[in-house]
Amino acid sequence: MTATAGSIGKTDPVRTAGARESVGSRVAGKLSGGLVRVVLIVVGLFWLVPTIGLLISSLRTPEDMSASGWWTVLSKPSQLTVDSYQKLLENGDITGSLVNTVLITVPATVLVVVIGALAGYAFAWMEFPGRDWWFLGVVSLLVVPVQVALIPIAELFGKIGLFGTILGVILFHTGFGLPFAVFLLRNFFAEIPRELLEAARLDGAGELRLFARVVMPLGGPAIASLGIFQFLWVWNDMLVALVFTKSGTQPITVALQTQVRQFGNNIDVLAPGAFISMVIPLAVFFAFQRQFVSGVMAGAVK
Repeated sequence: MTATAGSIGKTDPVRTAGARESVGSRVAGKLSGGLVRVVLIVVGLFWLVPTIGLLISSLRTPEDMSASGWWTVLSKPSQLTVDSYQKLLENGDITGSLVNTVLITVPATVLVVVIGALAGYAFAWMEFPGRDWWFLGVVSLLVVPVQVALIPIAELFGKIGLFGTILGVILFHTGFGLPFAVFLLRNFFAEIPRELLEAARLDGAGELRLFARVVMPLGGPAIASLGIFQFLWVWNDMLVALVFTKSGTQPITVALQTQVRQFGNNIDVLAPGAFISMVIPLAVFFAFQRQFVSGVMAGAVK
């Protein structure tokens, strides 16, 4: 009787923990249900409102934009027209700046990816004097802000004749993109199994062949992530372009800013130009979305 009474008076910790866990599980189940999905969808739609407004504004005439808001298109779809895009294509400053943006962004991205991959492989798998110290020096460059180097590099480019040229902007973006590229790819390449590389070396593969045939295919997700980061940074840059470009070499960001400063209400050119400037990097991101997610999540789960 004593044992029975004692057992009745005591609380079973296992049952208490199970009860608490069941309550938490029920709450988590409710939070992860349809209500949260609806909230996330609503937040996503609100996030897309400026983009949708810019797209609709780019398809309206200046008279309609000055008379009413873009949401009136929902009741009057006849306002939509492509005249603004036709006028944009006839604007030599905008079309030339788009070409300059491509000429700056593509080489700056390719150079950072190629050089960063080679340096990352060397820091990860090649032995040379002071390797760790050199890598520490590269990583320390990540904390150097771009603003610190604008004036010194502008003076240097002026002395060697690169100031105001597309090549000068490419070199600047390449130099400041390499520290992050080397850091990212070195850490990714270091996770490749050593046995795989040794097996390739036993089959007679040299360092360059090993890098091209083994390391690069395995590093595809990280390389895609780096390429997207670099592409978006260079495409959307305006600070470096304002300092290092002239009227004939300016990218689309500077050209749109110039249109605002010179004409003020030139919305029939600004709206389609801004939308094109935004939709191209979005297309690049969605084209490599799967590789980007794989590269970002690499190493997160062991």
